[in-house]
Amino acid sequence: MNITPLNIVLIVIIGLLGVGFYGLLITRNLIKVVLVLQILVKAAMLALVLGGKVGGNLGLGQGLAATVIVADTIVAVVGLALAVQVRRRFGTLDVSRISTLRG
Repeated sequence: MNITPLNIVLIVIIGLLGVGFYGLLITRNLIKVVLVLQILVKAAMLALVLGGKVGGNLGLGQGLAATVIVADTIVAVVGLALAVQVRRRFGTLDVSRISTLRG
């Protein structure tokens, strides 16, 4: 089996997706959830660039990845701000405890 740079990037993408989905399954902390979602988005960006490279239009893949970076940064900042507000209001960042609160 020949290991090409494209195969290495594909293995990295699959590894990042695995780590991201595993992290979503095991974590209960809101800040950790935001960080794990960042890992998943990084895998998607690498997949966009790889798809552009394989499709012969690298510029399109890189442009889409740059757009995802901007949108992802905004989502991360808003998510972390919401986590801070949840911590201030409820005193916890545990998702299971927050979901049982009524009010």
